[in-house]
Amino acid sequence: MSSNRREGHEISLLALHFNKNCMVYFNRLIIKILLAKPRWQDKNTLRDYAALTPLVWEHINPYGRFDLDMNARLDLP
Repeated sequence: MSSNRREGHEISLLALHFNKNCMVYFNRLIIKILLAKPRWQDKNTLRDYAALTPLVWEHINPYGRFDLDMNARLDLP
């Protein structure tokens, strides 16, 4: 926490919740896109689908440097 004020803590926690919600939404979209590809159609069992979760975060860099290209768009549905 970067502040010892209650308002600062609240803002930090709300930002963390927002970041987590964005990560889950993005992961869900990526999983949906990947599972729609024909090569994954017959490879997964019911147990595999039950183990899928959008709560993975290893590919997220929450504390590093981010180079954003605001002129480029992701091809998301």
